[in-house]
Amino acid sequence: MSSPRNGESSVLVALRVKASPERAFDIFTQEIGAWWRPDRLFQITPHGDGALSFEGGEGGRLVTRLADGEIFEIGKVTEWRRGEKLAFVWRPATLAEALATRVEVSFEAVGEETRVSVRHFGWLEIPRNHVIRHHFPDMATQARVADWWRRSLDAFEGEFERRPMTS
Repeated sequence: MSSPRNGESSVLVALRVKASPERAFDIFTQEIGAWWRPDRLFQITPHGDGALSFEGGEGGRLVTRLADGEIFEIGKVTEWRRGEKLAFVWRPATLAEALATRVEVSFEAVGEETRVSVRHFGWLEIPRNHVIRHHFPDMATQARVADWWRRSLDAFEGEFERRPMTS
């Protein structure tokens, strides 16, 4: 994973799954619509999070399809290395492009498991009085973002039980 830019803040959440790095990457990218957990504090759009999906590989985009069929682009995919690394821009509808955050996900083999690490950059660069920060102090913002990712990654981990490996 890359280092923060010029002291840029980040939140790091990691877990291990019983899968190869390639399979973990595939579940993360191909099944995000199944495991993603919306958070009322950090909604992607004023109409909710919808169903997330990645379109294309590197240079593609992360989008959500809302209940009314509207597609909202959350951000561009900046790195797509199956089984190794995924990076993308994360910009909810309430954020100007200049305030967009970044997400980097690494997939590292650890024995028969894979450590999946999500690092979300840029939350503290968003002004505290911005609607998406809810006036939270820095530490509270980071703790709530980490909790949000933990809930989604718990559901991500559950996808491996729902989708046993086939030979």
